[in-house]
Amino acid sequence: MSTIYKICPRELWQAAERAGRFDGAPIDLTDGYIHFSTAAQAKETAEKHFAGQDDLLLVAVDGSRLGAALKYEVSRGGALFPHLYAPLDPADVLWVKPLPLDPSGRHVFPPLAS
Repeated sequence: MSTIYKICPRELWQAAERAGRFDGAPIDLTDGYIHFSTAAQAKETAEKHFAGQDDLLLVAVDGSRLGAALKYEVSRGGALFPHLYAPLDPADVLWVKPLPLDPSGRHVFPPLAS
């Protein structure tokens, strides 16, 4: 199993759970795929794209269940990032946890599996 991660506003994820599918955040819809991060990339993604934002969730997904729609493509700094070219089925989600801010405004991550 390869775990990948999506940082998502709570309200957006709750709407996806009600709908039974996650089509992505506005940036995902614009780019044509759902942006994910690996365990090694998640903290930098939070700092770069979600700095200071609260009420976020960290969604852990079993990447091995996503099939050919999941592609690892060159992105920030030449690193390979997971991109999903399909809606995400909540059944492929391993867990969802809050991503709170510490007193300095940085996100506090739970332990992440690769």
